[in-house]
Amino acid sequence: MSLNHVRPWRNIYRRKSRQIMVGGVAVGGDAPIAVQTMTNTLTTDVAATVAQVQAAAEAGADIVRVSVPDETSSKALKEIVRESPVPIVADIHFHYRRGIEAAEAGAACLRINPGNIGDEKRVKEVIKAARDHNCSIRIGVNAGSLEKHLLEKYGEPCPEAMVESGLEHIRILQDNDFHEFKISVKASDVFLSAAAYQGIAEATDAPIHLGITEAGGLVSGTIKSAIGLGNLLWMGIGDTIRVSLSADPVEEVKVGYEILKSLGLRHRGVNIISCPSCARQGFDVIKTVEALEQRLEHIKTPMSLSIIGCVVNGPGEALMTDVGFTGGGAGSGMVYLAGKASHKMSNDQMIDHIVEEVEKKAAELDAAQEAAE
Repeated sequence: MSLNHVRPWRNIYRRKSRQIMVGGVAVGGDAPIAVQTMTNTLTTDVAATVAQVQAAAEAGADIVRVSVPDETSSKALKEIVRESPVPIVADIHFHYRRGIEAAEAGAACLRINPGNIGDEKRVKEVIKAARDHNCSIRIGVNAGSLEKHLLEKYGEPCPEAMVESGLEHIRILQDNDFHEFKISVKASDVFLSAAAYQGIAEATDAPIHLGITEAGGLVSGTIKSAIGLGNLLWMGIGDTIRVSLSADPVEEVKVGYEILKSLGLRHRGVNIISCPSCARQGFDVIKTVEALEQRLEHIKTPMSLSIIGCVVNGPGEALMTDVGFTGGGAGSGMVYLAGKASHKMSNDQMIDHIVEEVEKKAAELDAAQEAAE
């Protein structure tokens, strides 16, 4: 749970779930909420896929999913797993044998879709392979591929149908004494997803993987995901997340972290607090923030930076951040360190100077953390 007893209105009480392992990453229980993405390269192009996995990991991805649509991809997966710095989830649809092959190839987790993986006998074979190779499973229910009997029963994809689909598959795993699983109930509709996730959260103690599937492009998909995932996370639901965007997987990771950071659930890198700018600004806020976002991407230490164009809110925001800059007049502004006004800096040198101050503060925080350990 994320608690701040000084400001109790910020407390988030996380749903209690069982903990499983996806490779070396703990999922559920009191483990941090894991950030996940998925490659969009051809899996058979090992070099391109590994490069994308590595880029996602560098951006902060804890887990990366890779599609395994055919036998050739299964063979490539073995090398991808060997070179990956993070656990790999094999995405399995339609062909249950791909699940068996992926487990043999070293996948840390198998994502199987109840709506298209096949009958119970085939699922049992996938379960055996997962058990034999120390591999967890994600039950991936999707509104767009629900089982025929559930669509006939409910008439359309609905929260009840999605929850029932998930519980049917949970039963199969548990009947086979397999408990290393998590579950997702995704839809592209925010309302449907949210209702299905609330229903499954009440019905099982399994770890939950959150996502709004096929959310859209970078802007529209980010907004839909922030609304859907943000509300569920605020309610305490969710143990892993994936922001599904028609964009570079690295962008998915960035957005996922920003959602978690906004709720105080994960902390990584520089959290920039900046104003939208107006006629009062003492410098070009928008261009400055764009430059700082790029130049501070290498900072992994959790810290805060305020960039405010004028003195209306600047000093107040700086009180709450590690480093701050507030626009003033005559081509310069005030630099704040640890919430206090420190010194003036000219606008034409501010970006380089702020980067130096942030790097210095990050080093101090890292040293303090190491000393505490």
